[in-house]
Amino acid sequence: MRTDVVTTIGASTVQHGPTSNRVYVMKLAPADLPELLDDLVDLAQRKEYTKIFAKVPASARDPFLDRGYVEEALIPGLFRGWEDGYLLSMFLDPARARDSRLFDDVLAAARTATANGCIPPLPPGAICSPASPEDAPALAALFRDVFATYPFPIHREEYIRETMEHGVRYFCVRIGDVIAAVSSAEMDPGEEHVEMTDFATLPGYRGRGFSGHLLGCMETAMRSAGMKTAYTIARATSFPMNITFARAGYAYGGSLINNTGICGGVESMHVWYRPLAGPVPQEPPVR
Repeated sequence: MRTDVVTTIGASTVQHGPTSNRVYVMKLAPADLPELLDDLVDLAQRKEYTKIFAKVPASARDPFLDRGYVEEALIPGLFRGWEDGYLLSMFLDPARARDSRLFDDVLAAARTATANGCIPPLPPGAICSPASPEDAPALAALFRDVFATYPFPIHREEYIRETMEHGVRYFCVRIGDVIAAVSSAEMDPGEEHVEMTDFATLPGYRGRGFSGHLLGCMETAMRSAGMKTAYTIARATSFPMNITFARAGYAYGGSLINNTGICGGVESMHVWYRPLAGPVPQEPPVR
């Protein structure tokens, strides 16, 4: 499985590589601006990537927009619960900014899902709980079974153990000795937000609502860990994942066109978010 690499430019954390054919500013150090903007373009041009994607606080948005970035999604209160976060993109190839597939049916199905609606109970003997480092081989094997390609090397047990040591918590549904489904919570303690991600279920166990149970288990743990805002970046074509988040009370924040290398191709993604304390927000205007 090919994966992209994570590096630093200045004090900013950046991912790039051929899997997603992009540069992704995962964690911006605002002091790196404006020089970072030239560095990102230089990297993308040298590697012949066709998109630059950045997650930035509202206070750092304008320098990106002034350089030609467009706003693809908004997550209110992403940073420390009070400063909005923007997902901004520069398309170096105009063709990448277009996706001929229509996602209205997925969004419509998600929006009609009842907030806080019921999900099927876990089957007898199944439990939803945090994973431990001893589970890393089984988690890596499950990810290999589900994802042909992925932006991060989750198919490697060493990577899973390493991320567990650096703020990523994995959760799983166990049925006897089998780990049937898994997800992860990627925390940023300094910014007090968490990405709910890496949802994967073995083919023989799909359709049983395991993702909803995982999400509920993750939210409880993330509230206890002090996270204030949760979000996800879900495949735009996935009815189950978009419905899972909408049903759990997440609001739609926007769509990322041709953004992420996953399951063998570069796919568009939908962004969903919610505060982990207080009322569920209203969706921002479509931009």
